[in-house]
Amino acid sequence: MDDQTRLEVEAAAFRSVLKHLQGRTDVQNIDMMNLTGFCRNCLSRWYMEAANERGVDISKEEARTHVHGMPYSEWKEKYQTDADDQKQADFKVAFARTHDK
Repeated sequence: MDDQTRLEVEAAAFRSVLKHLQGRTDVQNIDMMNLTGFCRNCLSRWYMEAANERGVDISKEEARTHVHGMPYSEWKEKYQTDADDQKQADFKVAFARTHDK
């Protein structure tokens, strides 16, 4: 696969991930963090960093809006639920595991 085709395929795959996550509002960011070590907010940070590295100035909020499909404050109000004690404890373990490397 040539570089341009690879770039287009990767971009299409990323758009599919965003569409999937925007449709799965039942999946909480803490659940994603506990299972995968990243969440929607991580994707938005990586998106912002990639844009900034290429001279495109986008803010954290703009990146979060792109990833969440709406302003982050609206997403939180509509879909975010409180994490129970077990999820918070699991997060501490998962966070330590992904950030000790």
